[in-house]
Amino acid sequence: MQTFFGMILGALLLACGVYVYDSMQTSSVANGEVAITNRTIVNWDVAKADWDALRDRAHKDWVRISSK
Repeated sequence: MQTFFGMILGALLLACGVYVYDSMQTSSVANGEVAITNRTIVNWDVAKADWDALRDRAHKDWVRISSK
């Protein structure tokens, strides 16, 4: 149980860390006017579209399974 909890916690910390890093890279306040352009680690638009598709599929499957 501790191992499973540790894996979940680690994944959440990793996702939060990447989000904060990417937020700082794309922020004009953090980079200033003369900073070089940096690329983000994650393409958040694609990640959101994939997450929405996964959520919709899970919802449809749940409705299909629970209706039996």
